[in-house]
Amino acid sequence: MRNRRLIASAAVPIVLAAAGCDGGGADRLADRVVSIEIAEPASLLPTDVQDPSGRQVLSGLFTPLAGIDRGGLPYEAAAEKIESTDNRVWTITLRDGFTFHNGEKVTADSYLAAWNFGAYGPHGQFDNYLFERIEGYPALNPTDPDGTGPRPTPTPAERSLSGLRKLDDRTFRVTLTQPYREFEAALSFPAFYPLPSAAFEPGGAVRASYGQAPIGNGPFAMSGPWQHDQKIEIRRYPGYAGPQRPAVGGVLFKVYDKPESAYADVVAGRLDVLRRIPTAKLAHAAADLGNRVQRAPSSAIQLLAFPTFDPAFGRPEVRKAISMAIDRDEIATKVFHESQHAATSFVPPVVAGYRADTCGDACVFNPTKARALYASAGGPPRLTISYNVDGGHHDWVEATCAQLRANLGVECVGQGEPKFADLLAKVARRQPVGAFRLGWVMDYPSMESYLSPLYSTAGSSNYYGYSNAEFDNLVRAGAAAATAEEAIRKYQLAEDLLARDLPIMPLRYGQNTVGYSAKVRNVTVDPYSVIDVVKLEWADS
Repeated sequence: MRNRRLIASAAVPIVLAAAGCDGGGADRLADRVVSIEIAEPASLLPTDVQDPSGRQVLSGLFTPLAGIDRGGLPYEAAAEKIESTDNRVWTITLRDGFTFHNGEKVTADSYLAAWNFGAYGPHGQFDNYLFERIEGYPALNPTDPDGTGPRPTPTPAERSLSGLRKLDDRTFRVTLTQPYREFEAALSFPAFYPLPSAAFEPGGAVRASYGQAPIGNGPFAMSGPWQHDQKIEIRRYPGYAGPQRPAVGGVLFKVYDKPESAYADVVAGRLDVLRRIPTAKLAHAAADLGNRVQRAPSSAIQLLAFPTFDPAFGRPEVRKAISMAIDRDEIATKVFHESQHAATSFVPPVVAGYRADTCGDACVFNPTKARALYASAGGPPRLTISYNVDGGHHDWVEATCAQLRANLGVECVGQGEPKFADLLAKVARRQPVGAFRLGWVMDYPSMESYLSPLYSTAGSSNYYGYSNAEFDNLVRAGAAAATAEEAIRKYQLAEDLLARDLPIMPLRYGQNTVGYSAKVRNVTVDPYSVIDVVKLEWADS
């Protein structure tokens, strides 16, 4: 995992969005603040966003170059045109009229500066890998002399990507190292948001204070700085140039470390939108909330990861035996009340190219065969499943351990860490955590958005040490394919290798299960588990 750091300096000026000054009933809107539950984000810097909670907040503060429609296809949003004749050289023309929340005009420079910041290795941005397709990336991310150490180690030779070129104030050109047909869809991800000049220190680093109160180009602006572990509040931005203005005056993101507390608040009317009803409350949700429970497709997949660098999990046969000893259907039914579904493939059904049962025998419940295979492979007598407490994972981990104790004849315990970042920090240091839970929501609608970051050798979220050169080559070939059909064929061949090597095992496909209060309506959630804050309405409006 990349080391993430920012250079601290003087405070960034903040302009608060005065929702009551844009006329047409805005005085009434100003008091209409909808509260939404989130977990504590890891970061609010667009190039460092790491979790659905951070993405949720940024969705109100920024407008992407490209959006994704209900069919999973990209469309122009902050961009007026995104054009390419060869999928390698892309010309992006910005819509006129967009400004940042401090009044600064959004220009091509706003994107070039932001992308160069994210791509520069020493800045340690979590989403740095998303820029690696742009020409000049290696010069900003050099390896050590033998190419085996962490990246970067030497000081980079350059500070900007050679593949970025400003054509005029509203137009810039992006040259990739090879054709990438999904580049327009990738532009929907927060890493490709613009940043204002006020965000930067001299030399190109972002001020530490900017990450506490980001200035964006979106429909809402920060109302004061991020109050860690408590709240983040955004207010309607009167100067927004986008096609759809918010229907509420603001959004209060309330930070919860226990999903059950958020559930109690939404039932009592102290919280307006709960993005995910906790597992333990699913059986009671209909009685508690009536028709204010919404289920929608999700791109999330829940996984159990094996640290392949740990000798206890080094053999694929051990990993396969553990997978076969788990009754996914029973857990999906009894623990999740069918709000999640048993996963038997490495990408979820919402993605083009999905095939059922690509995991093969490894994902078929067979306790007799599992016990014999585990014994012959020399599986460890004690298993640990580590998980983050703030994600509501206790119940399914306990149920999984109960199955492993019964079906493999081993001791199994769940080990909770306060936050997901705490768990990943231990994994990064290669401290003993046993098997550990991992969830993934796609960055953009493509199999590649799962395969590359999770399983490629240099993948940004390959926490388990999986490395397979054939897999890497297939994913690269799919990304460079001329047609969607050819790309999917390559990705599917890569997925077949995961079924053989099994560095992780798929557990469940997610489903968005949202609860909300009687105060709001038009609550919509996308496959990224993000509530559309622009469409939210007050119930009596």
